Amino acid sequence: MRDLLPPAVAVAVAEPPDWDGQLYAAEAACLGDRVVASRRRDFTAGRVCARRAMAMLGLPPVAVPAGADRSPIWPPGTVGTITHTRGYCAAAVGRGSEIRAVGMDAEQHRELSPEVRRLICLPEEEEQADRLPPGVSWPTVVFSAKETVYKVWHPIVGSWLGFHDALVEVDPATATFTARIAPAQVAAASIAHPPTVITGRFAVDPHLVRTAAALAADLGT
Repeated sequence: MRDLLPPAVAVAVAEPPDWDGQLYAAEAACLGDRVVASRRRDFTAGRVCARRAMAMLGLPPVAVPAGADRSPIWPPGTVGTITHTRGYCAAAVGRGSEIRAVGMDAEQHRELSPEVRRLICLPEEEEQADRLPPGVSWPTVVFSAKETVYKVWHPIVGSWLGFHDALVEVDPATATFTARIAPAQVAAASIAHPPTVITGRFAVDPHLVRTAAALAADLGT
């Protein structure tokens, strides 16, 4: 994941002790008493990684609670993102003066059912998947890229973005993707200069698909 983001973004990937690390009181309160063990472990690893990434930037360790929509609430002056899937967790943090927003996602590398593909992919993306080299579940790459795009979009605009609200083009030669936000979503945004195009990088191995993207703080479109 470190190679998918610019140097201004600090990235920490979970190590075995992180899954059973300690939560701050404000973080534990977000989980409640009846949370399942797997959710607690993922949440804990994400927060431990978040503080490790902050330390890489010279920032003090603070709580990263979750909002009503379960997205992390980062301390003032910072932006960040957390992802976790089975056996993998990572967090990335940047200074708000340098990075406008950052997103990343990790997914199990597996084929998606036709029903899930229709839910995620636009017709153009389905056609693209059929043209790309074999050996990779390209719809999974598109799915992960759209998760990353939402994590970039939401902190800036504050609105929901559906799977069909971004058209993702994948370039295997450069391991990059370009997501074009639907004009209707851009027009409906309540802020000036919402993102219209988000570019990122991806990596695929036999087990995981990883995607990440960051917008510079001075990026206007």
